[in-house]
Amino acid sequence: MPGAGGCDKMRSGMSERKYRQRGYQDEPRPKAPKVQRAQEPRAPGRELQSAAGPKTPNLMASHEVFRCARCGNRLSLPVAPDARCSRCSVDLHACLHCVWFDTSARFECANSSVTARVAPKDARCTCPFFAPRTTIERQTGTQGPTSARQAFDDLFK
Repeated sequence: MPGAGGCDKMRSGMSERKYRQRGYQDEPRPKAPKVQRAQEPRAPGRELQSAAGPKTPNLMASHEVFRCARCGNRLSLPVAPDARCSRCSVDLHACLHCVWFDTSARFECANSSVTARVAPKDARCTCPFFAPRTTIERQTGTQGPTSARQAFDDLFK
């Protein structure tokens, strides 16, 4: 068959072209000498950035907050042994509100000194290792006007 030999040559030519293409890595390029730029004149009165780096931006203020694990109500510190949340009435001196509470740890407590599991986790406990779990929150809200009328009047000041 005359066509069979032609196909083989065609296939080998295709595979050769497919994998033997000339590319940018085939021949080494001569390295060009580095050109130094002339220093640009800077604006008068403008200082160069210090070697210590850029200045830190003004970050929002932050504060430490203790919140109820059930309803998110903001609560005061320190926590009394018989304290309850004013919104949902859950006991605050409980494992659920403790800094050591960890569902993946043994007895669900990250403190290795605990020898027995306390259940239920939202009931009042007398654990000597209890410490309220606090979080750091940023103060994102602004101290705005107290009423809509005040806000309207502030527009025209």
